[in-house]
Amino acid sequence: MPHGFQWTSRWRPRDDAQGADRGRRGRLRGQRRRHATLLDSGPIPPYEGVVDSHLPRPAPERAWEFLRTAQDDDIPLVWAALTIARDEYPDLDIDAYEQRIAAWSERLRGAGDGDPMQGLRALNALVFDELGMSGNQQDYYDPRNSYLNEVLDRRLGIPISLGVVQMDIAQRAGLPLQGVSFPGHFLVSLPVDGGLLVLDPFSRGRSIDAQELKTRAKPHVGDQDIHDDQLSMLLAPASKRAILTRMLRNLKALYAEKEDWARALRCADRLLTLDPAQPEERRDRGLLYLRVGHVAAAREDLSAYLAQVPPPDDARKVREVMLQSAREKGRVN
Repeated sequence: MPHGFQWTSRWRPRDDAQGADRGRRGRLRGQRRRHATLLDSGPIPPYEGVVDSHLPRPAPERAWEFLRTAQDDDIPLVWAALTIARDEYPDLDIDAYEQRIAAWSERLRGAGDGDPMQGLRALNALVFDELGMSGNQQDYYDPRNSYLNEVLDRRLGIPISLGVVQMDIAQRAGLPLQGVSFPGHFLVSLPVDGGLLVLDPFSRGRSIDAQELKTRAKPHVGDQDIHDDQLSMLLAPASKRAILTRMLRNLKALYAEKEDWARALRCADRLLTLDPAQPEERRDRGLLYLRVGHVAAAREDLSAYLAQVPPPDDARKVREVMLQSAREKGRVN
């Protein structure tokens, strides 16, 4: 296999447990530059989005074709996350897991009576106390933490998988909890009292103040200080497609670090199904094709990547890899 890319250094999982035990509480208020509907003052209405349980579910053989073309609002998030898990667990009964979450959400009916803070307390008590969901501090990089069926069975996960469970239960019960694809560590948010309450699913749903959010984000933006308007942008609600993409990138990273190239390739392929217009994912799939010996498919992907005019240094490395693979093929022949 040609060298030139250091897989373990480049494939670090995006969710980061560092700082998960800090105990500060607080609210982020007044970030009005964007997402005014979330941050304006006034009473918080009940959740009016389309609850995922009302969305149609395609047959298993059509699942990925559906995900390729579906509008974001039409994607049932938990169903889609379990569809990712079905690649690893082909006999997985998605409907049974969705029914389990639906039964849990019924326990929250009427909780809070329109008071989002009371509803949130009831949600956290259900998810983290009664159900015992928790962040897997002992084995954070276990791939099972990213497969939603395993998270529901073992009650262990990482921020993004726990956040998906927390959001689905909340939204079914009328609480407008949303995902935040924050740098390094997935979060969830809730509009409340004219501001935004930002919560850490990995730390039992505790709230995070603006200063801690800026501290967490700083290493991921070149160690530059984060201003309030920049923080507001980082706290934008994540689309369902973005959440699924992040879950798959985490898995791709974990499998690449373990040098499980076939599973990493599977994740790369699914990423391109979700969004074919991702040049870096096409490059990575090409490199993974080389790892498993599919040279023709690798050259096709890497050539397509170079046609997108990537940064010069990256383009040079890809060309070196392609040349080396051609030389190795010539020696074999």
